[in-house]
Amino acid sequence: MRRIFALTLVTLTAGMAYAHNGVKDPQVMARMQGMEQISGAFKTLVSMAKNETPLHQAKARMARDTLVLHSSKITALFEPQASDPKSEALPAIWANWDDFSAQADKLQTTAKALDFKDRAALADTLGAVGGTCRACHKNYRAKKN
Repeated sequence: MRRIFALTLVTLTAGMAYAHNGVKDPQVMARMQGMEQISGAFKTLVSMAKNETPLHQAKARMARDTLVLHSSKITALFEPQASDPKSEALPAIWANWDDFSAQADKLQTTAKALDFKDRAALADTLGAVGGTCRACHKNYRAKKN
């Protein structure tokens, strides 16, 4: 069991390192990893809401808790105006800090409100989380090529 856990940990760490290959600024790397945690948790919940995977209460709770935890760290991660050529963070973040911070707070609030008693409740409450992500990305994240 320990061997499987260690192998999984190495695989996940290698995957994250590859995904952020070439990022030199440690603050930017920390931001990217935090946002990756949010994305992964969101995708887990979307998969459950779409009935692609079973709705598992403990896994849904863990994903929700991951969203809440990492969304609570967004402002601290972005407060330093660190930059890196690989970063997708736009300068508008710091030019509109109050709005950006409010969006981060809203993400935490909508994540806390997630209801996963059944698929319909999850889908309904997950929409607010997704909408918050989209609103923030629209103004503060560079478009992916």
